[in-house]
Amino acid sequence: MESEKARESGGAETLQGPAPPPSPAEAPAAPRARPRLVFRTQLAHGSPTGKIEGFTNVRELYAKIAEAFGIAPTEILFCTLNSHKVDMQKLLGGQIGLEDFIFAHVRGETKEVEVTKTEDALGLTITDNGAGYAFIKRIKEGSIINRIETVCVGDSIEAINDYSIVGCRHYEVAKMLRELPKSQPFTLRLVQPKRAFGEATRVQGLADMIGQRSRSSKCPMEAKVASGRETLRLRSGGAATVEEVPSEFEEEASQKVDDLLESYMGIRDPELASTMVETSKKTASVQEFARCLDSVLGEFAFPDEFVVEVWAAIGEAREACG
Repeated sequence: MESEKARESGGAETLQGPAPPPSPAEAPAAPRARPRLVFRTQLAHGSPTGKIEGFTNVRELYAKIAEAFGIAPTEILFCTLNSHKVDMQKLLGGQIGLEDFIFAHVRGETKEVEVTKTEDALGLTITDNGAGYAFIKRIKEGSIINRIETVCVGDSIEAINDYSIVGCRHYEVAKMLRELPKSQPFTLRLVQPKRAFGEATRVQGLADMIGQRSRSSKCPMEAKVASGRETLRLRSGGAATVEEVPSEFEEEASQKVDDLLESYMGIRDPELASTMVETSKKTASVQEFARCLDSVLGEFAFPDEFVVEVWAAIGEAREACG
């Protein structure tokens, strides 16, 4: 167990090695060492605090968390930031604030439910964890799934009619569910996140721990690097980078695109939405935008009308934000 002080301070630390000895005047100056970003993490159902660093994408992040707690990476369903609850507004995407505290939600009980599709839509919004698991991000009120009490937000979809979908992307799972025939029952095998014991006490303890992050003392270098205006951007290829937080336009446009992803495809993916907004900034017309999307995100096979709506939504966000 760590000390109380260690458990109360959250977010990333910056570790800097000792300064090199002075070089002779004629020798070139040694390059300055890049600070290492160290994040604090816990298992959402309860655990000591661990420290992780050196990851560049979500799969590596899960591997580091698993190593810290002695579990398999495949045990982790998803992560939330600064909350141990199954809160889809706190879901970890492609960016982590330098002061964020990471909570890993691991596999709990497995359950099977039988569903009869009486309407075109089941009322599910699907997302995925970037490492092979698709899970339920939203359940529409009054929908078919909403009437099945055992199905909950945060449940990972492991199989459809005994066909394993582990390793499938969220848009693939959403497509499978849309294509299921009406009036024919099917079975969903779901895995729910592991629940915590002593929830009331835990909630207060975690609130105190996270709330004191802003009051914890920082060395000058840590205060400079771990400012609230920077995030660690995780990338599928290449090294993670420290970047400024998204601008007002980028946040507004990404939200609009994410809403369109849900209405057209039944998925939520803020990182995908952000990538589409970034792509739009490099193009001058909807035709050029469509070509770039095909080259970058061709596997999604976005329909033409969807691309046109995305381009228009991004334009509206740009005008609204000046």
